[in-house]
Amino acid sequence: MPRTRSNFTLAFGLWFHFWLIIVTIIGCSLTILFSFLDRSGRMVHRIARGWGQALLYFGRILAQVEGVEHLVPGQTYVFAANHRSNFDIYLLLALLPGEFAFVAKKSLFKIPLFGKALDRMGCIPVDRENIQQAIRSLNQAAARISRGNSIAIFPEGTRTLSPKLIPFKKGVFIMAQRSGQPVVPVAINGTRFIQPRGTIRVQPGPVKMVIRPPLFPQNFRRKEQLMAAVHDSIAAAYDPDFPYGPGTLD
Repeated sequence: MPRTRSNFTLAFGLWFHFWLIIVTIIGCSLTILFSFLDRSGRMVHRIARGWGQALLYFGRILAQVEGVEHLVPGQTYVFAANHRSNFDIYLLLALLPGEFAFVAKKSLFKIPLFGKALDRMGCIPVDRENIQQAIRSLNQAAARISRGNSIAIFPEGTRTLSPKLIPFKKGVFIMAQRSGQPVVPVAINGTRFIQPRGTIRVQPGPVKMVIRPPLFPQNFRRKEQLMAAVHDSIAAAYDPDFPYGPGTLD
């Protein structure tokens, strides 16, 4: 990375994280407040959407979305997306239609204020180090989906530095099959260049989210078949080199 670009991404990253803290404090406070005032949850999700949109704005992210026509308004879905950056979360909240919560790692719920906001938003904690607890969380998520609440998951299990898709976790597909609701693969392109895992540097740029046609668990006899179908669908629309082209160095 050239020195001038390195200096810019560091300075811009510090500037972005200043606003991240400000916007998060405001957004979390409003989320907790309105979770008690509005039992429907609509206002909470509007606040979360506004939080994501604000962070895309402060990150100077030019986002495009394809495939919205595949979604039916009011339908419950399990959204499954690849994961390379924190900006994946902001992008999904800002631009993915409908209301939904996340299945998120348990450690996030321990962050003061932010963790409480996640809980009030209906997000479900998963402890990847405790198999029994993870199973209970996924059962809880399946029950939530069955009641008509959409969920977003990252089937790779964590942010990864690999430009290629890594193997998916089977547990989330057990949850998807138990819920009986359609799984929507979502391919997120470009965020790995915006802010890779393990750095505060931020590089403004374009990103593209591609919403793929829903897959119905009833059409698959085994969770492995559903998992492979979701993996293939995301891979078909995922370009690890977007928007710079093959051979780009991080």
